[in-house]
Amino acid sequence: MSQLSILFTSFIILLNSFRPVAGGCFTSIFSFGDSFTDTGNLKASGTSNPIINFPYGETYFHHPTGRCSDGRLIVDFIGMHIYISEAACLPLLPPYLLGPDEHRDFRKGVNFAVVGATALEISFFVDKGISLPVTNYSLGSQLEWFKLLLPSLCSSDSECKNVLGNALFLMGEIGGNDYFNVLGDGRSLEETKTFVPLVVNAITRTLLVPGIVPFGCIPANLVSFRSSNSEDYDQETGCIKWLNEFAVYHNLLLIKELDRLRKMHPHANIIYADCYQAAMPIFQSPEKYGFQNSPLLACCGGGGLYNYNSSCLCGELGSTVCIEPSRYVSWDGLHFTEAAYKIIAAGLLQGKYTNPPFTKTCALFETIENLEFSRNTY
Repeated sequence: MSQLSILFTSFIILLNSFRPVAGGCFTSIFSFGDSFTDTGNLKASGTSNPIINFPYGETYFHHPTGRCSDGRLIVDFIGMHIYISEAACLPLLPPYLLGPDEHRDFRKGVNFAVVGATALEISFFVDKGISLPVTNYSLGSQLEWFKLLLPSLCSSDSECKNVLGNALFLMGEIGGNDYFNVLGDGRSLEETKTFVPLVVNAITRTLLVPGIVPFGCIPANLVSFRSSNSEDYDQETGCIKWLNEFAVYHNLLLIKELDRLRKMHPHANIIYADCYQAAMPIFQSPEKYGFQNSPLLACCGGGGLYNYNSSCLCGELGSTVCIEPSRYVSWDGLHFTEAAYKIIAAGLLQGKYTNPPFTKTCALFETIENLEFSRNTY
């Protein structure tokens, strides 16, 4: 914890020394998080997981990249809009575990996020007898990776201020695995709520901090926490109310902690990204956004209710995939399709769901529909 505290202090120093580059944007992105942000670290680690199989990646990359979607993630769309100059945009973020080479310049940014990562340290769950089904990587692991990478990014204080002072640090989405490891272990909602301040404290140490998405609208959760009581469900969306209320509870505590950090560090530019509110309109009016199927139905899965089957996951033998993922909100029952991520990212980038608005920080924007970038291998 002492090492993490030191690293947290270095983040605050970087935030306080932050000065926007020409145009008010950033020269690089350093991203941390879980499966909503991982661009290939779990795959690069050699861990066996269905996400390394087709049809993951089919829409944009046409092959699995280690992203938990059919295509790009929110972090990919953010990278499209944060310019190095008026003529060039940031490349897709390479996963840290691939290592740098002539094709991957980590000075332009790198992704430390890992599928299944938790905000709290692994020892926290071990001490409480809670199993971790996907990975033993935590946010602390990712911050240690960043610490190890620093010497290769800059060799002096002035160089570090230039390279890192103009970087966007994206922390999340993360925290969901912490909660569902606990809930999945059969612990009560009341006990799980006691962990929220610890999770929030672990993730409020960066520039752009996303809140968590509507838990009650995720097909896997709708299956795992299925109820015969109609009062547990929102009549408008079909989502589980108490799970969404829990997500709102986490986000409210996160906002409160960010407000505290802003007062402590008035020169730091700390942005809250409300992914919950950015995603909810999709579940409330899916047809408005071009989704022709139920937003609670997974495109890729092993059948059953909501097309999510924990015994036959997307990418495993026996699973099937829909013909047009762009008509679905959920990709594999746990994560969104590229089409859904694109809409959420647009809401964040346009400033409607960020506080302060992203548009006040980065002045150079084009609409997502008019801006594309070339495909690459990661």
